[in-house]
Amino acid sequence: MTWLFWALLSALFAAATALLAKVGIAGIDSNLATAIRTSVILVFTWGIAIALEKHQGITEISRRSWLFLVLSGICTGLSWLCYFRALQMGPASSVAPVDKLSVVLVMLGAWVFLGEHLTPLKLVGGSLITVGAIVLAFA
Repeated sequence: MTWLFWALLSALFAAATALLAKVGIAGIDSNLATAIRTSVILVFTWGIAIALEKHQGITEISRRSWLFLVLSGICTGLSWLCYFRALQMGPASSVAPVDKLSVVLVMLGAWVFLGEHLTPLKLVGGSLITVGAIVLAFA
């Protein structure tokens, strides 16, 4: 199975997340909903790590990896809090495309901070994502 297979599964589950969350947050605080979702993810992912016996590698993680994983976790939490609030306030069909502008931001960040190349095709694709997100958000 290639990265594309896993990326497509990720997109499928992300779509399901938006739709299920939109229904789930009806009538409750978006921060509480995010806390509930995060708790489920915590139990689920640790269950997988323990079942596959991957938890034993925790002692081998470098300080640098810990730092960046913690920072990534903080950003994930902030993203989810903002996403759930946006879902509570707006239609899922508008919120999700704007959220996907993260693709363009990752492309730019990877170019600036990771030295990845921005090819003409990637620039066209990023531009199309940006225009598409704007059109979908305000259609």
